Order: sequence, then C-alpha cells, then structure tokens
Amino acid sequence: MSNSNKPRVLIVDDNAGNLKILLELLHEDYAVKVAKSGSAALQQALAAPRPDIILLDIMMPEIDGFEVCMRLKSNPETWSIPVLFITALDQDTDQERGLTIGAVDYITKPFNPVLVKARVRSQIDLKQHRDKLAELVDERTQQLAETQDITIQALATLAETRDPETGGHIKRTQSYVGILARALASLPEFAAALSPENIGLLEKSAPLHDVGKVGVPDHILLKPGKLSEEEFAVMKNHCLYGLQAMKAAQKTLGKESFLRYAAEIAGSHHEKWDGSGYPHGLCGDAIPLSGRIMAVADVYDALISKRVYKPPFPHSKALAILSEGSGSHFDPRIVQAMLANSEAFRQTALEFADYPEERAALQPLA
Repeated sequence: MSNSNKPRVLIVDDNAGNLKILLELLHEDYAVKVAKSGSAALQQALAAPRPDIILLDIMMPEIDGFEVCMRLKSNPETWSIPVLFITALDQDTDQERGLTIGAVDYITKPFNPVLVKARVRSQIDLKQHRDKLAELVDERTQQLAETQDITIQALATLAETRDPETGGHIKRTQSYVGILARALASLPEFAAALSPENIGLLEKSAPLHDVGKVGVPDHILLKPGKLSEEEFAVMKNHCLYGLQAMKAAQKTLGKESFLRYAAEIAGSHHEKWDGSGYPHGLCGDAIPLSGRIMAVADVYDALISKRVYKPPFPHSKALAILSEGSGSHFDPRIVQAMLANSEAFRQTALEFADYPEERAALQPLA
C-alpha cells in the first residue's frame, strides 16, 4: 500500500524516545506524522490531509494533552478525529477526565506493542466505518433533495401548462418569497420558523401556490376578460384544489414532509390579514406564515405584470398599493420587509420580465 493510501496517524509527544518507539511500531501500516508540542499538534490536525487518529501525550509543557483534546473537540473541523491519550499516568481520575473531554482510549507507558497496534487499528476501523456511514447519509440526503426538486418542478410545470399568465411569474414569486423569508428571519418572532432549512423549503414550494388551477375549467381559467361573480367563485376553488392535492400527498409522505409548505401556500395565499380573504376567511397569525409571505409576493407580481385586462403597473405604484393594504390585506411586518427590500424585488422582476412593457414600467423614475 502506498503511503498516500495508508490511514494517517499523528503522534504528539515532547519526548523524542517515545516518538521513536511509536514510529517504529506504526510506520509500516500507517502514514505517520509527529508533533512535539500541543500548538504544533493543533496546526497539523487542521492541515490537509487531516489525520485519521491522534495519539496524544498528556504531560507536555505549555499546552498539555487535556487542553489540546478539548480544543480539537470544540472545533467542527477536527471534532470527529479520534484521540488516544499516551501517558505514564494510570490513575482512574486521569482516565475519567480524558474520556469525559472526548478521548476514545488510553495507551500507557511503557508501550505494549501488541496493545498499541490493536487499539490504533480498532479506532481507525471505527472511524472509517463512521466516515462511510456519513458518506452514505450525505448521498441519500442529496438523492432525497433531488427527488423533492423534481417532484415540485413537475407539479409546477403541470400548473404552468394550464395557466397562460405564468411565464416568469413562477421564477419571480419564488425569488420574492426567498427575499422576504430571509429578511423576516432576522426578527425574533420569525427566527425559529424561518430556519435556513425552512427557507429553502419555502422557496422550493412557492411555485406550487397555484397548482390547484389545474382543476379550474378552461372557460374560466382561460377567459380573456373579467370574470363574473359566479365564475370568480369557481376560480377561488383553486386554493382548495391545491390544498387537497398536497394534503393527499402528505398522507403518504407524512405531515412533516417537504410538501407541508406547498399545502400551506396553495391553501392560504389568498387569505387576508383582516379575515376577508378566501377560502377559509382566516385572519392575522391564524394564516400560515408561508401563505402570508406568498400573498405579498403574489400581489406584487400581479401588479407589475402585463395582463390581457391591464398594463403592468410601475414599481412605485405597486409599492404604494401594497403599503395601502398593510394591516388589512397583508401582514404589516411582511409589507415592511418587502419595502425594505424593494430594490431586490425590482431587480428580480427585471431579470425575469416576460414583456418589454414590464421592463419599461420597472425602470426607476428620473
């Protein structure tokens, strides 16, 4: 086995005799490096390629082995490296302290060659097994994330084929949701709900806000003019259709599946802060946070978009309308977050604009 393929051992001891003995015992089976002080050990532990195991003397000047071990275990980059203390001390208190701060075993002086080799091999085998399991978990996690993305994209594409007014709408609203969620995460009342993982799921789920439109009849969904009251009542059912579809999927995947935000968004993005929205007339914090965020993103995009029944509104007018709806249509805190990040909204709208008229309306006032 070439030296580069051998497991890596770092021996830390200020005694040259001890280093020589351990080198002779281990060099045939391992790629061995040495450090003669605690500070040198900490540097080498961080250097690539990192050691697979550290044999660490306790009694050293300046920084003793206990302190070195504690620093290694407190560093996310080195905490997983197994540490074996090598020491002439055999008191129970020293062993207890070492194991308490993270060491996995002890090797006592004078060295027993058979025990040294056996304990080093045992701990390296365990580490390689843990590393392999971690790789498998990472691979599985990546596969699940890709499956989530593909599922959401397929559903969003299905909705897009039924709605002539989507185009860049999906990409724009997805970006707006991310902007708002990251801004709100800095507020204490939203910090727990808007963890980085949850924000990622919100962004992924945003394209499904109108997935229920696949259940709306063509003569209503594709009608070029204004809908009648009866037609609008049918159109409003798209929230229920989307909610029901996502809930059905959740029965198989579980309530905490990646589709939980998709269900919330699809079912609640037309609810209003004052309770006058649909489909359930929820108000205030009873509306899921994901739906409240989506409401601001969706309305802003509707305002700055060209439709068969209206031209695109200027960015400034869209901001004014959203501000006017703060506290009635929208959660005031989310409107404030949107206003504080209005330039990011405008840039997103420009990037994914569908028509030249939209780009023109988004230009800042001279």
